[in-house]
Amino acid sequence: MNMTTTARTRRGAAIEIHSVKKYYGSFAALEDVSMRIEAGEFMTFLGPSGSGKTTTLNLIAGFTDLTEGDIRLGDRSISALPAYKRNIGVVFQHYALFPHMTVFKNVAYPLKLRGVPSAERERLVKQALAMVRLEDFAHRYPSELSGGQQQRVALARAVVFDPPLLLMDEPLGALDKKLREWLQLEIKRIHRELGTTFVYVTHDQEEALVLSDRIAVFNRGRIEQIGTGHELYTNPATLFVGRFIGESTILRGPHETRNGETALSVAGIKVVAPGAPVGSGPQTILVRPEKITIDVPGKEQPAGTNRLRGRVTESLYLGSGTKYEVQLADGTLVVSRMPVAERPFSIGDEVDVSWQISDSKLLADDGSTESA
Repeated sequence: MNMTTTARTRRGAAIEIHSVKKYYGSFAALEDVSMRIEAGEFMTFLGPSGSGKTTTLNLIAGFTDLTEGDIRLGDRSISALPAYKRNIGVVFQHYALFPHMTVFKNVAYPLKLRGVPSAERERLVKQALAMVRLEDFAHRYPSELSGGQQQRVALARAVVFDPPLLLMDEPLGALDKKLREWLQLEIKRIHRELGTTFVYVTHDQEEALVLSDRIAVFNRGRIEQIGTGHELYTNPATLFVGRFIGESTILRGPHETRNGETALSVAGIKVVAPGAPVGSGPQTILVRPEKITIDVPGKEQPAGTNRLRGRVTESLYLGSGTKYEVQLADGTLVVSRMPVAERPFSIGDEVDVSWQISDSKLLADDGSTESA
């Protein structure tokens, strides 16, 4: 067994959320949410504002009382425990450091509350500051630190007492892109070193994909799907998940089923996806941009290929490739990302867009027209 696995088994605790509901009057902030988060796992709650992800985090932390259901940490229920008795570390977006205390005293504060002797406090604080690479900043005050440094102090304070669970609520939301990307890698490193169970809230899909072992996608107080980033991207269970995780082309039209496949009529052309319709209502086909190829009109395509004709409306050079938007005759936009070609297409060019039938994902149509 490797070191990371050993640490995770020893230090993290599993979380079980059973049929949890949260109402504010008649408003359902959460509606029958259930999941299990494994010991030592990095789980991210992802979704738009108001989807229920932060409410779930607050219920785990004890900052909000649940209406129905149960939450278990390890082998015990914590639903009735006040927040200060749950022994959970929490990191907020806005740091919540004590401005009148030095970095050392900020990090030592949870240990002092727990009655840890002075010599042991000093050892643990030094260890925590070394973990976040701030051992030389112990005697500074928060006002003397950058935003990224303050967030690292907040992280050290949250883990210094060795909690079995660390909750992080949009911790990088106030930082600029470059610093945020660097801190994402630092958080991944710290998670590997500690083996603590991490639960992380964000609305940023890229951040979720970078950090997580698994992701729970929230929408309107419910969980749409739980899976690895790869699972959610390649095999979304719903149109909402398909739209929220990465870019996609969404095709709509009347459908018919034959020989184990479903065909939609799109701009007067049949487009095929494997499998039977999902549910009894309208259907959509979702295709990821890297699966779609753009060619000159009429070029011969291999068997098992869908093809539609349109006109280039956008061409964006991305360094490693080019992103194209192609408008079909019915107004549908098709998005393609292709490697840099010798003959790039220009806005206004008539083109064929094509992809393998196996790359068509058939989903029930929820009626949405844009990402949440």
